[in-house]
Amino acid sequence: MIDPRIFEMIREIGRDLYVANMISSHGGNISVRVGDRLIIKRRGAMLGRLKPHDLVETGIEKNDSGVALASTELIVHRAIYINTPALAVIHCHPRTAIAFSLSRDELVPIDNEASYLLKKVPVVAEEFASGSPEMANRIANTLMNYKIIMLRGHGSFAIGQNLEEAFHWSSTLEESCQIELAVRQINEPFIEYRKMSESYNKF
Repeated sequence: MIDPRIFEMIREIGRDLYVANMISSHGGNISVRVGDRLIIKRRGAMLGRLKPHDLVETGIEKNDSGVALASTELIVHRAIYINTPALAVIHCHPRTAIAFSLSRDELVPIDNEASYLLKKVPVVAEEFASGSPEMANRIANTLMNYKIIMLRGHGSFAIGQNLEEAFHWSSTLEESCQIELAVRQINEPFIEYRKMSESYNKF
């Protein structure tokens, strides 16, 4: 049986993702690591309305009887836990960030908050962008050096020592992209205010 405290933590973050428009009704997934096992959202469950039976526990490196119910992104979460020190993973669909990912190889924030927290966010691409071994390995390898990455046209994967931290990176990225979109709509000359800002895209 899954610890009620873990369920409550996942339920709250799932609701936060939905309320913040970071996912559609059934989109995205969340997991946490517990020793050599992980707890992940059930396939097809609504993150904004999670119930205890919507979570699946399975091994990080091996299957058990409940694995068939797990999210289709289970393979990605496993690869991340195997290759990084992450204890929590959030995959969501931040709309503005996805839009920018369609034309860029990296997202370099122009606002102060995200410049400080994220520096830059790489955009990775795979032909099969949902639950493939190639995608899982590419994402896990990239997250060895970053807090959050974008999968082109799909969404973000963020890691943390807890779900709150991973949610922080996810919401910071989307807020930064919304700010840049607003700047483009205002269409006035940008006044640089950051020291050594040219180093951000070299991070």
